[in-house]
Amino acid sequence: MPLLRFDLIEGRSDAELKALLDAANRAMLAAFKVPERDRYQIVHEHKPSRMIIEDTGLNIPRTDKVVFLQVTSRPRGRDAKQAFYRLLTEELERCCGIAPSDVMVSIIENTDDDWSFGLGRAQFLTGDL
Repeated sequence: MPLLRFDLIEGRSDAELKALLDAANRAMLAAFKVPERDRYQIVHEHKPSRMIIEDTGLNIPRTDKVVFLQVTSRPRGRDAKQAFYRLLTEELERCCGIAPSDVMVSIIENTDDDWSFGLGRAQFLTGDL
């Protein structure tokens, strides 16, 4: 937790995907101060015609390297979120050659009762976490 769900245009190699996931994980660890093994990432790949990411009139150029990242997380402060956006784009550009203009993020917040990590328990509520 947080859960990171990536939507990408298909065509990246396994090595490129690993670099992308590792870069996002480093940004998340630094911004949200979660434990190192707190890593939950899912990649969805789409044909180019199945993914349209425009710019809400901001004139942000997009390429076929566009990354849409949806983060589901416990509440995070404004500063942590802004740090995450910045660190994520820096890491993706440095390690993957993905331009900051190709990175879009949406954060969805929920509470401790919304998480079960397995075994039929809500570990945040039972005190296991």
